[in-house]
Amino acid sequence: MPTLFRLAEHNTTVKKEILAGLTTFSTMAYILAVNPGILSATGMDFHALITATALAAAAGTLVMALYARLPIGVAPGMGLNAFFAYTIVAGMGYPWQFALTAVFLEGLIFIVLSLFRIREAIINSIPENLKHAISVGIGLLIALVGMANAGIIETGMRPASEGQLEGVVLKMGDITAPGPLIALTGLIVSAVLMYRRVNAALLIGILAATVAGFPLGLTHWPEGGQLVSLPPSLSPIAFKLQFDRIFTVDMALILFTLLMVNLFDTVGTLIGLCNKAGLLDSQGRIPRAKQALLADAIGTTTAGLLGTSVVTAYVESASGIAAGGRTGLTALTVAVLFLLALFLAPVFAMIPQAATAPALIIVGMLMMGAVTRIDFNDVTEAIPAFLAIVMMPYTYSIAEGIVFGMLSYVLLKLLTGQHKALSPVMYVLAVLFVIALLM
Repeated sequence: MPTLFRLAEHNTTVKKEILAGLTTFSTMAYILAVNPGILSATGMDFHALITATALAAAAGTLVMALYARLPIGVAPGMGLNAFFAYTIVAGMGYPWQFALTAVFLEGLIFIVLSLFRIREAIINSIPENLKHAISVGIGLLIALVGMANAGIIETGMRPASEGQLEGVVLKMGDITAPGPLIALTGLIVSAVLMYRRVNAALLIGILAATVAGFPLGLTHWPEGGQLVSLPPSLSPIAFKLQFDRIFTVDMALILFTLLMVNLFDTVGTLIGLCNKAGLLDSQGRIPRAKQALLADAIGTTTAGLLGTSVVTAYVESASGIAAGGRTGLTALTVAVLFLLALFLAPVFAMIPQAATAPALIIVGMLMMGAVTRIDFNDVTEAIPAFLAIVMMPYTYSIAEGIVFGMLSYVLLKLLTGQHKALSPVMYVLAVLFVIALLM
């Protein structure tokens, strides 16, 4: 195992990688409850969706672990699941079987784009300053998610169960409420342990917050005290594809939307996480990018067959990277835990969202460090970087931040006579972004 993942080369150990995987999984595990909650609004079986979510996450993350060998978890993405449930099904009136077909087709298209290195070319075309800005923006977004989950701040967002995000007007939450109290407890514990260089600092902070939640009524033992259960059957939702209406304008629009959002969510996430882990090469490129992109493509194809929504790389993986994860062994740990979660779902369900908030807040702080590597002396570099940073938390979207950053970069370079700084791929992306904005 040390040889397969080249642990010595990355100055890490089996213990550190496994702890990092535990940390990443603990911040991702919410998807096992949230994703079925959203997709079941379409009429899909809630319990079957738990199994599909876990298996799709395990499949994509295993490819990331063993093929790409990167410390990044993969699972059905938030936002994309809401698009599945509330746009394709509720808004456009299609059955969930049709939406699953769109997920399956998108996965196949992504496999082709990844094999021919088209997605990799997109990543390599992003300027260095924007890559650092993406890392910073993701950090701010992660911190915002953590604070909102804990109730430290309140936003104008609707609950995930309502399927849509509203404006992000922020205000201070009730700090004396149980959520903020256990989140701040975990934050202090994690910070002190990080100062003392304890590798499992973030994971211990999550556990401390979980324990603190018992007397405050946020953490509960599973009903009946049962910690182990058999996974629900997939039969109500698996392999329920519907191909009779795929050659329609609606399907074309659905696929274009899924491709654009997922493409730049994944691209931005991979850049930000690899930047944070110190894995980008001297030219700012992601190692084994083709393999990493195939991980979410294969995961998405699998998701469509199993009966769940589009799979993407998870920004929460930054928590495991902050805990020392540097190789695919971290991702392998995450994949194994998703498989175990099929039988231990009641255990993982005990961890309240507020308990994972400290890890997300600290990760956001750590990812801010990339701001020192941005050139703010050249306004044509500084403004696109700034827009990419601020638009991610302001719009609650990695993809939107990339769109604003890239479009402003192309426009400013053209208008200031610096067209030689633009690659052909940048022009193509700019046109696609404009089309997407006009749709």
